[in-house]
Amino acid sequence: MNKIELLETFLSISIDHNEVLQNPSRYTLIDIRNAPKEIKKDKIKDSLEIPMKTLADKLQTLDKSKTYVVYDWNAGTTLGKKAVLLLLQNDFDAFELSCAIEGWKGMNLPLETVNN
Repeated sequence: MNKIELLETFLSISIDHNEVLQNPSRYTLIDIRNAPKEIKKDKIKDSLEIPMKTLADKLQTLDKSKTYVVYDWNAGTTLGKKAVLLLLQNDFDAFELSCAIEGWKGMNLPLETVNN
């Protein structure tokens, strides 16, 4: 695989906040951060909370007709990519949020408090 093909493949699993916000009924966001709630404190509004460490065990609770968008702390981590890989390997349609929650917060997009 050459560099262009590799980059095209990498970009094909990412989705930006504009696409998610323009089509909110099309996407279900999943917060895959493994941190406890007292550290997370907030999440993207209406997102599911399924830590990556439990995602494999929770796959049967997800609807395969939906398109999932996972996010982690920032776009530089590999956790989101691992979650997308797991979802794709199990026949789900999935993307990684390109800006992660860090970028989402930086743009002052809708958040909500994590329930304790």
